[in-house]
Amino acid sequence: MTRDFTKGPILRSLVSFTIPLIIGTLLQLTYNAADSMIVGQYVGKSALAAVGTTNPLVTLVLLFTNGICLGAGILVSTLYGAKKIDVLRRQVSTGMIAGIIFTLAAAVSMIVSARPLLALLQVESVFMEEAVSYFRLVLAGLLFSFIYNYLASMLRAMGDSVSPLIFLGVSAGLNILGDMFFVIVLDMGVKGAAVSTVLCEALSAILSLFYIQKKIPELRLGRGWLVFDRSLLRKTISFGFVSAMQQSTVQLGKLGTQGIVNTMGVNATAAFNATNRFDDFAMIPQQNLAHAMSSVMAQNVGAGEKRRVMITYRIGMYGELIYGAAIGLITYFCANALMRLFTSDPDVILEGEKYLHLIAAMYILPGITNGIQGFFRGIGDLRVTLVSSMINMGVRVAAEFPMVFFFGMGFEAIPWSYLLGWIAMIGFELPYLVHFLKKHRG
Repeated sequence: MTRDFTKGPILRSLVSFTIPLIIGTLLQLTYNAADSMIVGQYVGKSALAAVGTTNPLVTLVLLFTNGICLGAGILVSTLYGAKKIDVLRRQVSTGMIAGIIFTLAAAVSMIVSARPLLALLQVESVFMEEAVSYFRLVLAGLLFSFIYNYLASMLRAMGDSVSPLIFLGVSAGLNILGDMFFVIVLDMGVKGAAVSTVLCEALSAILSLFYIQKKIPELRLGRGWLVFDRSLLRKTISFGFVSAMQQSTVQLGKLGTQGIVNTMGVNATAAFNATNRFDDFAMIPQQNLAHAMSSVMAQNVGAGEKRRVMITYRIGMYGELIYGAAIGLITYFCANALMRLFTSDPDVILEGEKYLHLIAAMYILPGITNGIQGFFRGIGDLRVTLVSSMINMGVRVAAEFPMVFFFGMGFEAIPWSYLLGWIAMIGFELPYLVHFLKKHRG
């Protein structure tokens, strides 16, 4: 059901919209997490490393396409708040066509160049073949992933975060069962995990299309899906590209980190896969609260409700800080148990525990940066989010080289580099935020 965020209590709207987003992202991450857990437990640590080492590349292209969805969603939120439904429909169809073209081109090019791309990440020969097979099969389902995420973004832009959650819940549940069937029963190894993921992504896309056709008149476009409005294309590309670059910049930093970790051996690679999965889960509430802030703020920007925009930001930032402190405590005291979810290998567990104990004290910082980025996305200024993300990732990777190769810090260098990146990011964002707030109050 669509929802108008320009009216009613803001706290209630923000909380009720954020919770399905959090659950939905958790379910989406179970696609890859289930792959890692089942492959790690039933195939071995070599297969776990193969799945993990391809994840940054898969996530890179997914985040780029999701960035297109996010950028288009901001435009649609603003149009929905302004009640410009005719323009909204043309915006939706134009963004869908542009996104499909890009997604197909990206998938084909990466399938063809899979082996050299993985070689750039220093993937060890012992699990290279498994990594290539998994990577190519997952890319074959990239179009399904884009269609689902695009349609879900359109629904969320119009205030509906529940329907995408339901479709994803069905898909994620079947994905876990599929992993168990293809990997354990049919003994297909990493290929089975990839096949299960692709089939379930296709299901979530089909469910979304069916629901929109039946229940959402604003998005029941019919032949309108073929409308490509050139007058809207430039703004679509501007918002979509900047948002996509911001999303993919984060993953490019992870790719740099993955390449460095891969030089440390299989234990470190497997540990990084496990801890990286946990980081993804731990930061979901922070990221989705920020996305909810953006959607609520964008609708109010379109409606000219400046006061509601600022109230949304303050409430959202308080939530970011509280969660950052809470997840840090949980991570520190449950580090060993968390690692055992992914592997029983004592050497991998030891490496992962060191990482988790350090990162636990830092989780409040990404909460701050997510809150600030949610604010700037909501008001339509994506330049700050892009540049700050580039600074964050650049500082991380630049710090990791001397820490690992000159000071011999090993796997512990990774969380320390994250700390430096977040500090640099906040240092860039704060002056822009303070300037905007002063100007708004004036």
